[in-house]
Amino acid sequence: MPDSDLVHLAETLRPALLRLSRQLRRESQRLGLSPLDAMLLGLIHKRPGVGVSELAELEMISKPTMSAHIKRLEADGWVERQPPACEDRRRVGLAITPAAVAALEAVRRQRSDWLARRLETLSPQGLDVLRAAIAPLEQLAGERS
Repeated sequence: MPDSDLVHLAETLRPALLRLSRQLRRESQRLGLSPLDAMLLGLIHKRPGVGVSELAELEMISKPTMSAHIKRLEADGWVERQPPACEDRRRVGLAITPAAVAALEAVRRQRSDWLARRLETLSPQGLDVLRAAIAPLEQLAGERS
């Protein structure tokens, strides 16, 4: 059982992180890309050739639901299917289109600009605290071991 100080820290930190995450997701919507679309396009961009089943497992959603999302992204011109690999003719990989790459870059810029404007309001000490918090936050998020 975590000690009460850690539980209190978690209860204080969680809502702040959720609000910040929500604000950053809203920035993608300003560019006409839903947060889910941006997340899926980002995953496919990082893993060219990924399949629908693997994406569903990564995001812990059903394969039919993921398939419907991918079909919509494909119809919108954001995703294209790659030819099957020789080893398994049934498996079709996914890639994002040049338009999707440009949209993801615009979302990244929009989110970074939004966050930079907020960071400008902090004191130098507040910025130092955030710099020091990056590594522990990445560790909590599973980005670092």
